Amino acid sequence: MNLGSILGLAWRSLLSRRATAGLTLFALAVSVMLVLGVEKLRHEAKASFANTISGTDLIVGARSGSVQLLLYSVFRIGNATNNISWKSYRWAAALPGVAWTVPISLGDSHRGYRVMGTSQAYFEHYRYARKRNLAFQAGQPFDDLFDAVLGADVAAALGYDLDDRIVIDHGIGGVGFARHEDKPFRVAGILAKTGTPVDRTVHVSLEAIEAIHVDWRGGTRVPGMAVSAERVRQMDLTPRAITAFLVGTTSRFEAFGLLRAINEHRGEPLLAVLPGVALQELWDLMGTAEAALGAISLFVIAAGLLGMITMLLAGLNERRREMAILRSVGARPGHLFSLLVLEATTLTVLGAVLGLAMMYGGLAVAQPILDAQYGLFIEIAPPTPRDWRVLGAVVLAGVLAGLVPAYRAYRHSIADGMVVRT
Repeated sequence: MNLGSILGLAWRSLLSRRATAGLTLFALAVSVMLVLGVEKLRHEAKASFANTISGTDLIVGARSGSVQLLLYSVFRIGNATNNISWKSYRWAAALPGVAWTVPISLGDSHRGYRVMGTSQAYFEHYRYARKRNLAFQAGQPFDDLFDAVLGADVAAALGYDLDDRIVIDHGIGGVGFARHEDKPFRVAGILAKTGTPVDRTVHVSLEAIEAIHVDWRGGTRVPGMAVSAERVRQMDLTPRAITAFLVGTTSRFEAFGLLRAINEHRGEPLLAVLPGVALQELWDLMGTAEAALGAISLFVIAAGLLGMITMLLAGLNERRREMAILRSVGARPGHLFSLLVLEATTLTVLGAVLGLAMMYGGLAVAQPILDAQYGLFIEIAPPTPRDWRVLGAVVLAGVLAGLVPAYRAYRHSIADGMVVRT
């Protein structure tokens, strides 16, 4: 018997047991799909985080931790330990080597979405995903004091359009405990989708943040000190403090000198971080979670291969007469060994191919949902070299797993096959 005839025999043998073989094939395919899917999500989530901010050389805030500063200033996660004074911001913005700055003021919300006070420089200098500019799907940047620019997800989820009126809530949460109802905002623009936290942010001017808080002290409205929207326009609305600011430098070499100068500033404790370094620290903190995902993937594959071994071993007792007949017509023990190995290899290869197809089918279905609900864009790209290595490792593991039942079949003799056991 040559290899071709043994392979044909293995294929016909699997077809004769199509029910159990099909279930084993499906289990292997699901295992491969989960392994590749987990790796794809991990890689794309990492890329999505990295693409959130691009072209910014430094992030500056109150002294705390670099990861915390990155999370609240860029990803709108958590809160700042303290604000920084407008004086310190102006000092840093005037340092040699600073090309531009984008101030950020956080602390309010609108129906669960963060409100961020900033300047016109935000729409000019903020970059994401390899230095892509922010674009407007409708309207324009804020011009009037009470103009607001909505991220794409905010507008879509809440059904807002241009010129609609919105009210900002004081504080952060799904339902604000106090509202700035006396100073409503007009939707002046809606940003195009970016796949970043920008989509889930309401943008207003720094002066607007000051305007809605002129009659507030310590987080509460001052009784009898109501200031109307018309009156507040006549007041000096220069910010007293901001949460953080982004810095662009004239050259990358300037960033390290500015980093040191800001961190050593004696007037106020400041923290300047390099976004790339802070992102790496964030991923280092998440290393345990990544290792856990990798371990889960290995267990999933092991479970699928164990199911295949179980099927082949369980079928050996039923196929003992088949093996004996093959031996009686001239098949050697090595042929039976090859037959079982080829069956396992065929199942594993088909499982890997089917699992890859299921993974891409699942991505096609999940892509718009993940993009709309979580702002995570999963690119449907050809398999990466890592994917091919995973598939190769799965096939190799399947071949090795097939050695166990193959060895059992090799040990069977003609006489043992002819014996009827009760």
